[in-house]
Amino acid sequence: MDGRAEGDEGSVWWTDATLRWVIIVIEYAIVLSLLVVASIVLVRNVVDFLNNWSAYPETVVSAIDGILVVIILLDIAHTVFGHMRTSVFPVRPFLVIGILAGVRDILSASARLTLSGTLSKAEFNDTLIALGVGVGVVVFLLFGLVLLRFSGHTDEGEREDRGEGAVQ
Repeated sequence: MDGRAEGDEGSVWWTDATLRWVIIVIEYAIVLSLLVVASIVLVRNVVDFLNNWSAYPETVVSAIDGILVVIILLDIAHTVFGHMRTSVFPVRPFLVIGILAGVRDILSASARLTLSGTLSKAEFNDTLIALGVGVGVVVFLLFGLVLLRFSGHTDEGEREDRGEGAVQ
């Protein structure tokens, strides 16, 4: 005897299986929530764009910003859904999501500089700092993406998406 009761093994299996199902339900809830939020953002973005023709340059920038938010949300949902299929969190999608978020910030800062009539010195400096930080983040993440590419690292889920891991 190893000191364990006979029911312990079944109890551990039941607890483990229950925990796995709870995690799966939470992951599906996260994906569903991200899809709902992305849909709402997209619909509101299109409605705002169509209702504000008089402020044309600002609405275009706002529409692009909203579309980039939707793309980021969909990428996050796709990554979480991919994790549910493979039980692996791939690195590459997070780098791409970070790059998209950085580009979104760069576009917002550029639009603020271009479209605002007059900026105070403090606002101008803050916008330039935001622009510089955005560019720095994008360059840093792009360097990480290139480094990942040349390192020969491939994510498990990525191989399956391209059909490389499939049995033929």
